[in-house]
Formats: sequence, C-alpha cells, structure tokens
Amino acid sequence: MTELDSALEILLQDLADPDRQSRYYTLFLATTFFVPIHDPATVEGAAESLNEGDVMPLVVESEGHDYLMIFDTRERMNAWAHHEVPHVELQGEQLATTSVPPLQWALNAGTDHSKLFLSEEIAWLKQMAGGLSGGTCGCAGR
Repeated sequence: MTELDSALEILLQDLADPDRQSRYYTLFLATTFFVPIHDPATVEGAAESLNEGDVMPLVVESEGHDYLMIFDTRERMNAWAHHEVPHVELQGEQLATTSVPPLQWALNAGTDHSKLFLSEEIAWLKQMAGGLSGGTCGCAGR
C-alpha cells in the first residue's frame, strides 16, 4: 500500500471532510505518476506528426469517455499492462495543469486502490495547482 492509497482510504471514509480532501489532493499533486505511452514507431503516421520530445499517452475509451491511464508505481503500471511499457513520469501538478477536457483520468486501474478523476474534479485540481483555489472540491466521490 502506498502513501496515496492510505490517503485515499482515509478520504473515502468521509468525502465531505475538508481536511481529508486537502491531505489527499495535496499529496496527489506532489506525487510522481507513471503514464504509459505509445511507441510512435508502432502507430501509423505518429512519427511524422510528433515534434521532438512529444509523446502519445495511452488513453483508454470506456462508456463514451476517454481516460488517461496513470499509476503511482511502475510495478502497478506494468502489472496492468501485463508487460513492461514505455512511459513518462509526471507530477500530479503537471497532470492537473496540462490536462484538457474532456479527458479524464484512471488512477491505478486494476488495483484495490483505483480511482477515476472526472472533468469537474480535474478542473478543480487545476485551480488548486495554480494556487487559485482553497475550499473543498465537493467532487471526490465521483
């Protein structure tokens, strides 16, 4: 169990508690995540369309929504993929400030500590990361 898993368990005990929200989301923004990416050589036309340094993150469609797959450990990412996968490492703050709607996130898919981040919650995290928001999210349980 990771520190983020523990914070999520505590948050889920009382989603409306601002102290629990603050602990979880502050930790989330400071955590380094592993984001699986496509190998451009395996995606038709990708090598020509990407600028140097660009990557193609793995996005999974489910029930009409696109989810960026993110994991808090490399082992969880590789277990989910059933093999070692290329990836980038990004802090939660970077994810929040660069994510564009309607993209949503799936954290630690396939584990007992998975969580979906929906657009409203990501927008709130973006504000929090930019120092524009205090207050409570009101969206942790979605």
